[in-house]
Amino acid sequence: MSTAVAKLFMSGRSQAVRLPKSLRFEGEEVVARRFGNGVLLLPVQAPWQVMREALAEFEPGFVLEREQPEVQEREAWPR
Repeated sequence: MSTAVAKLFMSGRSQAVRLPKSLRFEGEEVVARRFGNGVLLLPVQAPWQVMREALAEFEPGFVLEREQPEVQEREAWPR
């Protein structure tokens, strides 16, 4: 999976992204979807195929381990 820094610039009254050559898309349009404070760009044709291919690179049974806070014991809410 390729990662690079892209440049932001204004094109008229719209913000645009200049992608490095290694991250270029075919065609003239992409699907843009906001995720939190980020944006995911996918090809217009079969946009989720890229995600399926990326997920297929994980080994079967892969689990992302992260630190979790302990479960809090709380009293039930009175009825």
